[in-house]
Amino acid sequence: MDLLELQRRMAEDVMRPLTADFQMQQVTSEGLSTEELAATYIKPNDRLSSFERLEIYNRQYWFRVTGAVAEDFPALQAVLGDKIFDRLVLAYLRENPSTSFTLRNLGSKLPQWLEQHAEFAPRRHDLVLDVARLEWAYVEAFDSAEVAPLTLEDFSSLGADSTLSLQPHLRLLHLKHPVDELVLAVHRETEPGDIMSNAVTERRDMKRAKLPRMRRKAIHLAVHRFENSVYYRRIDREALLLLTALQRGE
Repeated sequence: MDLLELQRRMAEDVMRPLTADFQMQQVTSEGLSTEELAATYIKPNDRLSSFERLEIYNRQYWFRVTGAVAEDFPALQAVLGDKIFDRLVLAYLRENPSTSFTLRNLGSKLPQWLEQHAEFAPRRHDLVLDVARLEWAYVEAFDSAEVAPLTLEDFSSLGADSTLSLQPHLRLLHLKHPVDELVLAVHRETEPGDIMSNAVTERRDMKRAKLPRMRRKAIHLAVHRFENSVYYRRIDREALLLLTALQRGE
């Protein structure tokens, strides 16, 4: 086994999905013994077998990637609870493994993936979807590009043929629940105060165990960044339609 083969063997074994109880799989998808594979390139020692030494790296890899998703979706984790959330993330990452140099992109497909996976919260599927969409919109609003806004001089030169556009970091959402309140309550417990919402002017501190009660009520949100803070701004339907048209270049 040359160096390249060793690297590929190690990478495949380390990134192989864990079992449902977060242990290394005993058998590969090809039916090979993981214990026998580990013994071909990892030395045992007086405390751990080759399999056990490899399992440490296998588990740590998955703890890191699941932890990265949890960092971006703390409100989703609070709604589902730790055990269900962990199962959800493992299932998601099995189908959507990391393909980027940055962990920032790891949860990018989670809201879309959840649309087809109601089994994790069948009675609250719409609520879970709303939370996931808003939390990913926060990530995109926080670090997407920003262009120079129009000045008064720019406005004075606008004509019938002018085309307006929106800031690239702006995200427009139509949600079935007022989850901005819920997400804001969780983020206040887990992050510095860098997100704002005009839905609530004053709110006492909340623990994760005391999430706001969510009743079905459609809202429209503009999620955007201003001076390195992310804002959740409720807008009416007409504003949503107008902004959506501008975003499409109409």
